[in-house]
Amino acid sequence: MGKKKDKKKKGLGAEKSQMKAEKKAKKKVQKELAAIGEEDIESMIAEFQAKDKEMTRIAEEDCGQPSLRSGFSLTAHPDKDILILFGGTYFNGNKTFMYNDLYFYHTRKNSWTTIKCPNPPPPRASHQAIGASRSGGQLWIFGGEFASPTQSQFYHYRDLWCFHLNDKKWEMINVPGGPSPRSGHRMTIHQQNLAIFGGFKDTLRECKYYNDLYLFNLETYQWSKIDVQGTRLPSPRSGCAFSSTQQGLLVFGGYSKMQLKKEVERGHTHADMFHMTPGKEGSQTKWRCELVKQRGTLPSPRCGFSTCVLPNSNVAMMFGGVFDQEDEEDLQGTFFNDLHKLELDHGKWFSVQVSGKSSHSEKRTRRRKKNEEAGKTEAANLGELSSDEEGSEEEDYPQEEAAERAVDQIGDEVFKLVVGGPSESQPPKAGSAEDGGAAAKPVVLPRPRMNAQLAVKNGVLYLYGGIYEAGEKQVTLSDFHCLDVKKLDTWNTLIPDTSENQEWFDSSSGEDGEGQEEEGEEGDDDDDEDDDDESDMEIDAPAVNDGEPFDAYFPRTRDFWLKEACSQLGQEEADEYVEKMALEMAKLCFKSK
Repeated sequence: MGKKKDKKKKGLGAEKSQMKAEKKAKKKVQKELAAIGEEDIESMIAEFQAKDKEMTRIAEEDCGQPSLRSGFSLTAHPDKDILILFGGTYFNGNKTFMYNDLYFYHTRKNSWTTIKCPNPPPPRASHQAIGASRSGGQLWIFGGEFASPTQSQFYHYRDLWCFHLNDKKWEMINVPGGPSPRSGHRMTIHQQNLAIFGGFKDTLRECKYYNDLYLFNLETYQWSKIDVQGTRLPSPRSGCAFSSTQQGLLVFGGYSKMQLKKEVERGHTHADMFHMTPGKEGSQTKWRCELVKQRGTLPSPRCGFSTCVLPNSNVAMMFGGVFDQEDEEDLQGTFFNDLHKLELDHGKWFSVQVSGKSSHSEKRTRRRKKNEEAGKTEAANLGELSSDEEGSEEEDYPQEEAAERAVDQIGDEVFKLVVGGPSESQPPKAGSAEDGGAAAKPVVLPRPRMNAQLAVKNGVLYLYGGIYEAGEKQVTLSDFHCLDVKKLDTWNTLIPDTSENQEWFDSSSGEDGEGQEEEGEEGDDDDDEDDDDESDMEIDAPAVNDGEPFDAYFPRTRDFWLKEACSQLGQEEADEYVEKMALEMAKLCFKSK
């Protein structure tokens, strides 16, 4: 009688192969680190933590603005006139610096304070932070990444921290069941929960993007992974907009990469919008997801934009971003500095104009009487723009239509928007009929950028830092601006742009690079085995027949490419995006043959 197969041993072969591959990869990394004189990344983090443990008391000192950095978080204090800046990273072209310092910006005093407390989170960037008005005020932080000085190693966190603002005390929340390690995710508060969506993990060998949703209950301190169901789900992505609505959670845009072939990746800028809501049966772990039909003046495609939600409203503001045009050898980015408004409950976009008008009370009083009738007309238009009716053809504004004037309202002040036309427009000239004779000053906007930080406090929108590229140089910005969201008259500069004085080192021509090439030429058996492993990652694509044109090749192999695109994107069914990426992968393979 034959022996029964042990079901427990079925997966041991694949598990052994994975362990072997990881062991060889670790050995190769150790050799590379020894060559450049860099220690293991976990040892670096441990050294930071050991140094932080030496701090035994709280120290609060007045200071200047934070040092140059990007990837930090900027959060409005839930109860006081303070913005909270934490962490970040700075790259000078040759070396990466990581931070875990904490700053308070006092909005009424226009001054900075640094807060040093025992046992803070280790240094990180691209994390998420949000304030909660609980127990004297809390700052919650999740995830992020740590990069070694040479950027040859990355470590992604999955830890959750709470900074108690009244006591100025850090607390690490050790609760199982949370998201996997990641950065570039997004976090918001929905009802009594922290909500976390998406992100990515980059190990240099592979980059994995996520589209999972987790909730952390601020009452019970428990994690829940949400089973999101629907005919269309957001594909894995990072850097999206993620906001709480009255009914659920809204996801817009983001960025992801997919591997087309060995050592060739193609980035994709997402521009879709999804609304996730709890199931009808009241289940806390099963949600529904629907694709949202966006309306109004949609922003041009971009990633790296900055968003924040205005308190006590269903309105989010979006600034800047970048659109990358790339091929196999080149990447060109177009940076933006435009401002947009999104009505979260309706998925409706507006392009916001900063008027540049002076706001002297005397002139406003004179205009009020003259424009009384005009104000009534604007109020009627406001009612039309705020309509809850869905499916109305009058509310769908194609981007190609000519711009038409409309009025919207935040709080008790009225400001002008451009609806249905181009996102870039000029303010009315001083003394024109449209301006009502009011004096106007030139509109000065913050320079174009990506990955800036936005925060709102007391009706003022604050914009800090960001990144833009000048040729091969990555410029880290440290300028600071604010804008009254009721008046929308002018961006006020709190800290000017000094990026022209930024030090930059070109590491491409250094001797270290030559040394690495020489070592690579020597090689060894282990490295050869690793190369074999990497070659296995290349897609085993259908062959191109002799003389076969692409118009015949793709229809013949379409099912293969759809399956491959679904696999890399983590989707079960093909949609419009999967179709597009399948076509791109097939084209690239066809050209290489």
